Amino acid sequence: MTGRLRAPTGRYGGKTAAERQAERRGRFLDAALQLFGGTPGYRCTTVAALSEAAGLSTRQFYEEFRTLEDVLAALHLRVNDWAEEAVVSAFAAAQGLPLADRVTAIFRAYAANVTADPRRIRITFVEIVGVSPRLEEQRLARRARWVDLICAEATAAAARGEAAPRDYRLASTAFIGSVNGLLHDWSAGWVDATLDEVVDELVRQLLGILRPAGWDSEVR
Repeated sequence: MTGRLRAPTGRYGGKTAAERQAERRGRFLDAALQLFGGTPGYRCTTVAALSEAAGLSTRQFYEEFRTLEDVLAALHLRVNDWAEEAVVSAFAAAQGLPLADRVTAIFRAYAANVTADPRRIRITFVEIVGVSPRLEEQRLARRARWVDLICAEATAAAARGEAAPRDYRLASTAFIGSVNGLLHDWSAGWVDATLDEVVDELVRQLLGILRPAGWDSEVR
């Protein structure tokens, strides 16, 4: 299949072609979350199985996507967008709180969103890894967005005198690795702790980065 088939135009059943296309695409992505994020996983799913789970035909699949990899790419972005929206909302609601309370609120929102459905964690931390150079680039690009977000907040906190002034990019990158690893291991049952305990540990790590030992005694 060299490209997608041309989608129909015009209004049908009270919906425009664009609305019908968005609905079909959503059904394929919902089915992909079920199959890629659960059983049998991305690598063992076929176009026919995904289409059946979506209640659509393979012809309709090729009207929306070229390959299953395209579906995984779209689903990975969708899951990350959900988490990002939760964090942005938490940022807005936490403005004006002390740094520790603000960081806690933000990470609780992120963790609650990502872990609300174990399939989201599998898509983000397992199924996307090592599929192709294109998806590796996408995965790292989305991780870089989280690094940028932490760097921006840390720099703003330093400007307010809440955190030590420094270049936070390396530390933020290392911290995101800790977040991904700990949440994945917790979701897989390898960490004997509650989600609140996991979040509290991550908050302590981030506050340790923002306020290293001895910083309070330094001239600010």
